Amino acid sequence: MRQPDPLPSSPTHLLPLPQWAATARNNLIGVFTDIDDTLTTEGAITPDALDALAHLKAAGLHVVAITGRPVGWSVPFVTAWPVDSIVAENGAVALLPLPGGTLQKRYQQDAATRAANFNRMQQVLARIEREIPGARRATDSPGRETDIAIDHSEFTRLSEDTIASVVALMRSEGMHATVSSIHINGWYGDNDKLEGARWIVRELWGRRLDAEIDRWAYVGDSTNDQLMFRSFAHSIGVANVARFVPQLEHLPRYVTEGERGAGFAEAARAILSSRIPR
Repeated sequence: MRQPDPLPSSPTHLLPLPQWAATARNNLIGVFTDIDDTLTTEGAITPDALDALAHLKAAGLHVVAITGRPVGWSVPFVTAWPVDSIVAENGAVALLPLPGGTLQKRYQQDAATRAANFNRMQQVLARIEREIPGARRATDSPGRETDIAIDHSEFTRLSEDTIASVVALMRSEGMHATVSSIHINGWYGDNDKLEGARWIVRELWGRRLDAEIDRWAYVGDSTNDQLMFRSFAHSIGVANVARFVPQLEHLPRYVTEGERGAGFAEAARAILSSRIPR
């Protein structure tokens, strides 16, 4: 699928969040957000971030989390958090909360494709662990169905050179590869966070995201968010995005003062403070 052209005024530096025009914030219909180190702090969602999700939903906004985390890891959160969906594994699979506390799982790939890709990915995962010193699969790997992940900052610390070696090996095997704030993810297929966002808007609301993308915001923190930073005029980096700025080709347009969950809550307050009752 064709990727959108870069925004004509693609930012070359981060603007403080107060420079985000109130008229643009008031026009929003939804918010996409990363999870790790955007909603969460030290691995857990903070009360202010959880409240921010609830306030956004109460104001009538769509709220969708898009993450590189596995679908299995995401299950307890999609029913506990006030979100419309969690799109996991970099856009490949979505969890939808249903009435009564149940949930539905939807995939972008059919079952046969997923099975074939899973077997190929396990071979690549074994090769990475065998050939790259220090590289180990992420502890959440048992919950993954459509990708693999190597831990670089959650429980293991890898150097930038080692991270680059993992990415290079994944790509040499024909995989897509991206680096989040904690993991290196690899997968087969055309999905990514942007395609996952387009897909879930079609699935849930029967609309084209590209036709209304100027009415959505995206909040993130790392290199695997840069496609979203490029594509959304209303893109916000929480303050800890500074760690990844040297590696980012596409910066978020705005940046919060707070890091992680506090930064997300700050972004939500900025959105909600501009809302005019409809």
